[in-house]
Amino acid sequence: MTQVTDFSFPSTDGLHTIQARKWIPEGAPRAVVQLIHGVGEHMGRYDATARFLASHDILVCGHDHLGHGRTAELGDRKFGFFAPKGGWDLLVEDIHRLRVMEGEQYPGIPYVILGHSMGSFLARTYLIRHPGAVDAAIISGTGQEKAPLVASGVALSETLCRLKGPEYVSNLVYDLSMGSYNRPFQPARTGSDWLTRDEAIVDAFLADPLCTFTPTVSMFRDMLGGIQFIGNPKNVALMKKDMPILLFSGDQDPVGSMGEGVRKVYLLLKKAGCTDVTLNLYPGGRHEMLNEINRQEVWDDLLDWVETEVLKCP
Repeated sequence: MTQVTDFSFPSTDGLHTIQARKWIPEGAPRAVVQLIHGVGEHMGRYDATARFLASHDILVCGHDHLGHGRTAELGDRKFGFFAPKGGWDLLVEDIHRLRVMEGEQYPGIPYVILGHSMGSFLARTYLIRHPGAVDAAIISGTGQEKAPLVASGVALSETLCRLKGPEYVSNLVYDLSMGSYNRPFQPARTGSDWLTRDEAIVDAFLADPLCTFTPTVSMFRDMLGGIQFIGNPKNVALMKKDMPILLFSGDQDPVGSMGEGVRKVYLLLKKAGCTDVTLNLYPGGRHEMLNEINRQEVWDDLLDWVETEVLKCP
């Protein structure tokens, strides 16, 4: 039976305590998968995926970012706020802290990161900042918006940070970014139908008090700055080239521009010299393929890729 354990560690910001969780398999772990969650959510939403992997002797761990989940709930950090400045780098280094901690506790087995949505942007940043620190990477629900659009978002967010302060919440910034994701699914049952076709998952998300905040303008500034960073081919070229990478997404995911943005990331990686990149696009799937109506298929594909590409099982 899977053992679920909560723990904590000091954030890189020197001020806050990061709340983390791990799913420990009954048998000896064959690999470690470190989850990196998206904006406006937390690690608790990955319980089903983590339990599936743990049932196949894969240890899963992850933490709630600054301004998210139990890290914000149990601390004094405002929901939807990383830091007054440099928030993106703080998140990346918190990811590295957990990677080092878990790697020391479980040495000698492959270590994989799995980043979803904003977590996919963080994972891609991590692969550039810490090349070779992990053995493989899984990128879920990613994309790459056009550079001028991202630059305008950074400029607007930065201007509002200066005028209103980094903790200011702007409905305009939200509407211009995340607020547009539900438009392709009109008439929509809820404002979050873009997440998944599974209505129970959508309803649970909307009822979750840890998932109902609007990000601050500084969080948008930091996240969009991160997207600028990972979209620069010179930065992507710093990654370890022969590391296995799996990209997967729904072809109806607005974050990935209905598949177009995910293909753009695939080509960006290939042009940078990455030699082992796999792309899976699921027909009809929306943003959260790990929570989609065909999630068992996605989990099985995920496990098969880990066993084939990472564990080298015949």
